Amino acid sequence: MTSEAIPIASPGQPSPFQRWWRRTTRKRAAYAYLIPAFLVMAIITFYPIAYQFWMSFTDYDIGNLRVGSEAPAWVGFKNYLDIFSGDLSRLIPNFSFWRTLAFNLVWTFTNVPVHIVIGVLIAVLLNTEGLRFKRFYRAIYVLPIILPTLVIATGWRNMYDANYGAINQSLAAIGGLFNIPAGVFRIRWFQSLVPPFKWFLPGMPLPLSYYAMLIANIWLGWPFMTIVATGALQSIPKDLYEAASIDGASPRQQFWNITVPLLRPAMVPAAVYGITLTFNLFNFIYFMSGGGPLRQTDILVTTAFNLVNAQRLYGMAAAFSVIVFIVLGVLTLFTNWMTRATERYDI
Repeated sequence: MTSEAIPIASPGQPSPFQRWWRRTTRKRAAYAYLIPAFLVMAIITFYPIAYQFWMSFTDYDIGNLRVGSEAPAWVGFKNYLDIFSGDLSRLIPNFSFWRTLAFNLVWTFTNVPVHIVIGVLIAVLLNTEGLRFKRFYRAIYVLPIILPTLVIATGWRNMYDANYGAINQSLAAIGGLFNIPAGVFRIRWFQSLVPPFKWFLPGMPLPLSYYAMLIANIWLGWPFMTIVATGALQSIPKDLYEAASIDGASPRQQFWNITVPLLRPAMVPAAVYGITLTFNLFNFIYFMSGGGPLRQTDILVTTAFNLVNAQRLYGMAAAFSVIVFIVLGVLTLFTNWMTRATERYDI
């Protein structure tokens, strides 16, 4: 009885393993880079998120930080219910989750559009042919980005000082030209409770400190948009403008029909990044207004910080942070859907 011969690779042919090894060279290289990065992310990102999610269902407090202490008690959704129902106001005076969330959204969507508009306009002006000292202007405009947010917030707060701030003194100097007493311009920017524009959001009047921070954050935010827009403008072929000019298109028509559509692939992701950054702009608000007056300018992350730093309620703070994570995730998905920020523009 004869048996079938087992095929054996000839000396000149690679074995099946060798063929597989060559075929998967690029995949193995990709995994070689991805796996270490994934392990690092698992330690410094995924594990803390999962641990914080677990903490949000417990009464974790400062006593549980000691080595060998008992595990915190499981409280289920109590922390979340206290936040949404307003019971947290027993621990944090003048706290209202829904008002804080509303102000957080108003703060975000009144800053970022102004950043984009000013940034694009400045970039277009700096892209004008024949303009001298372009590099000098661009270097000056980058300064707000390279300075730490703490330094910027402290500097602007000092400028808003009621007695010695540069802003009040400048207003008083201008008013003196019209015989207006200097005392009129002793404005308490971060203490005044009277909303200057009652017609704007009448259901949630915004204090004067909001407008003070809005001016400062606009100064802080538009240079980044200018840098992004400048890079995108330099990639637009000049032939398009020359052809449009020959066809009789005005500068305004060229801007709306050539510049704006071709800036969109760069500006939309920058806008989404700006929304995320402004929504969580902790340092700026904390060091300028501290959430005042009476928590009217608190945002979600400053409230979570207060729960940790002042109240030592780590379980409650964890629940608050999970809510911030969910809100920001929904907001990011919504802005991606509205602006199509992740779509491809090369097909």
